[in-house]
Amino acid sequence: MWGRMNGLRVMELGTPGKMRTWLTDLALSGAKQGTAGLLDLDYHVENEALEHVGEHLALVGDAGTQVATIEVTAISQVPFSEVTWEFAHSEGEGYATIDDWRESHRRYWRAEGYEVNDSTIVVCVSFRVVDE
Repeated sequence: MWGRMNGLRVMELGTPGKMRTWLTDLALSGAKQGTAGLLDLDYHVENEALEHVGEHLALVGDAGTQVATIEVTAISQVPFSEVTWEFAHSEGEGYATIDDWRESHRRYWRAEGYEVNDSTIVVCVSFRVVDE
């Protein structure tokens, strides 16, 4: 189950440390307006419902404190091979192509102990910062 903070579900980007700090800073700057999770790993295993449009989440930085409130603006579930370039680009992480995004995400999830294939369901969450 995901953490709760100030009455909101928590959104933590990436893994703790440099990655989380970098991704959180991208979100706070407005460059990052999307994040991807895996339906099985991030929702089913955690026994957590999908976010919904209009939901507010507590964006938590590497120190474990809320740094902003974000609002979910769109959410979709798609096979890994069907994640769009538009969504990948919205993650704001500097990917040059959709293949670059796919390889980076395969490496990330593999490091987390989960192998991704083309049919693995990805949850694409779009958001905006509404309060810092």
